[in-house]
Amino acid sequence: MAKVRVDNDRLIVEIEGLDKLWALRSRLEVPLLNVRGITADPGIVKEPKGIRAPGTHLPGVITAGTFHIDGERVFWDVRDPAKAVVIELRDERYARVVVQVADPRATVTLVERAIARSAA
Repeated sequence: MAKVRVDNDRLIVEIEGLDKLWALRSRLEVPLLNVRGITADPGIVKEPKGIRAPGTHLPGVITAGTFHIDGERVFWDVRDPAKAVVIELRDERYARVVVQVADPRATVTLVERAIARSAA
């Protein structure tokens, strides 16, 4: 699972527990200006993941790490699809960040409000 928070003008995604091991990352940080949007999307796990490099994929159990698909990098950390959010990025290492959070609705609201404030 991941914790998503906003600190000043930065979006911070912190990977928790053993997921750090499976995802091979503990933290992602991007400027809010590079966040295109966020959605709660439990169906995302049914989409093709692409080539894993590096990461972990055990269907129905966990998808974590960096995956390459259609020329883009996507970061994953999802065990429970019902709690997945998708963060769309621009001009960053990853085109999308797909993570499991405790409360998808609250996370989407937090990030959308931060994006609106940073654009104003």
